Amino acid sequence: MRSKVRKLTDKELLVLRLEKQYPADVGVISAFFFNYVKLSPGEALYLGADEPHAYVSGECIECMATSDNVVRAGLTPKHRDVKALCSMLTYKQCFPEILQGVPLNSYVRRYLPLFDEFVVDRCILPRGASTVLGPSIFLVMAGEGIMQAGSFKGELVTEGDVLFAPANTEISIESESELQLYRAGVNDRFFQDSL
Repeated sequence: MRSKVRKLTDKELLVLRLEKQYPADVGVISAFFFNYVKLSPGEALYLGADEPHAYVSGECIECMATSDNVVRAGLTPKHRDVKALCSMLTYKQCFPEILQGVPLNSYVRRYLPLFDEFVVDRCILPRGASTVLGPSIFLVMAGEGIMQAGSFKGELVTEGDVLFAPANTEISIESESELQLYRAGVNDRFFQDSL
């Protein structure tokens, strides 16, 4: 008799990889209960409050509304609070929608969540300039350029830099080479709802 051996699924391969990374961690088994999502550059997803998630490899940015509820239960050497996690979870089951963002122009793509606290822009700037109003937090993912905020003199920004621009400040960014950065700013709906 011939036995048939099937290939391991992506999730099974993930569990084996997590077990090597976090030996004997109870969180490894959670991979079987989570959606396994692979995002390509420029793709995004939104998770509501109290929905568990884990980033296991690659580069991503996470932008959160103000919160004090980061609760861990596995895949971490940090403090774990399983009881708190179990009491706050929504237990909803669905596959998240993969979002591509909305182009604002040829080099800026906007990711507008369903809630009002913030908006995220992905900017891939060719040589040239762009202006944006603050308040904003910028994360430089690749390349370099000169950033000028208000009356401050221009400053070189490079991969890995994180910068804050206060409210009502005009920001000018001129790229020295192709510059990829993310901007988290206030969602316009936030101001509309408060009027």
